[in-house]
Amino acid sequence: MPRASAVDAARTAQRVLEFATALFAERGFREVSLADVALAAGVTRGAVYHHYGSKAKLFAAVAAHLQARVAEAVVAAADAAGSSPTDQLRSGSHAFLDAITTGDAVRVLLIDAPAVIGWQEWRRLDAQNSATHLSDALSSAGVPTDLLDATTAQLSGAMNEAALWIAQEDDSTHARVRSHVVLDRLIDAYLT
Repeated sequence: MPRASAVDAARTAQRVLEFATALFAERGFREVSLADVALAAGVTRGAVYHHYGSKAKLFAAVAAHLQARVAEAVVAAADAAGSSPTDQLRSGSHAFLDAITTGDAVRVLLIDAPAVIGWQEWRRLDAQNSATHLSDALSSAGVPTDLLDATTAQLSGAMNEAALWIAQEDDSTHARVRSHVVLDRLIDAYLT
């Protein structure tokens, strides 16, 4: 059984991560200080530094956490879609749009993350999570191997742009529905 201090430390780190996620999503990276995070989480600034080292490292942890959460939603939706690779691709792609445009993800992952953690790190996180699943789904659905990388990049880019568009629309629910229709048409075009 872990020592109480190790359990407390893990709880504190998780609490800081949760409050930082909410603050970065609401205000953006520039408008959040570590003092803000500490106050919201009910810990000292020293505790935030102890667990994350800097504001940039805390933001990187938030981005990785959100990327993983979006990827989990994609995998769950694809798995629930049955055995058809095309149905799995559609369901996973819809789940990506829904997960990234609902809650904390869009501002952190698509607006601030490329600038804050750098394009290469952002691409690495994306490849580790969403892009890998998308590439596997496209391959299973029959996209030729020689077109797989290009198709993955272009469909991923289209979904990221759709997410940004949905986030800025006044009626995001209607925008999401329209985006699902367009996404289905894109997938149909890729698979014919």
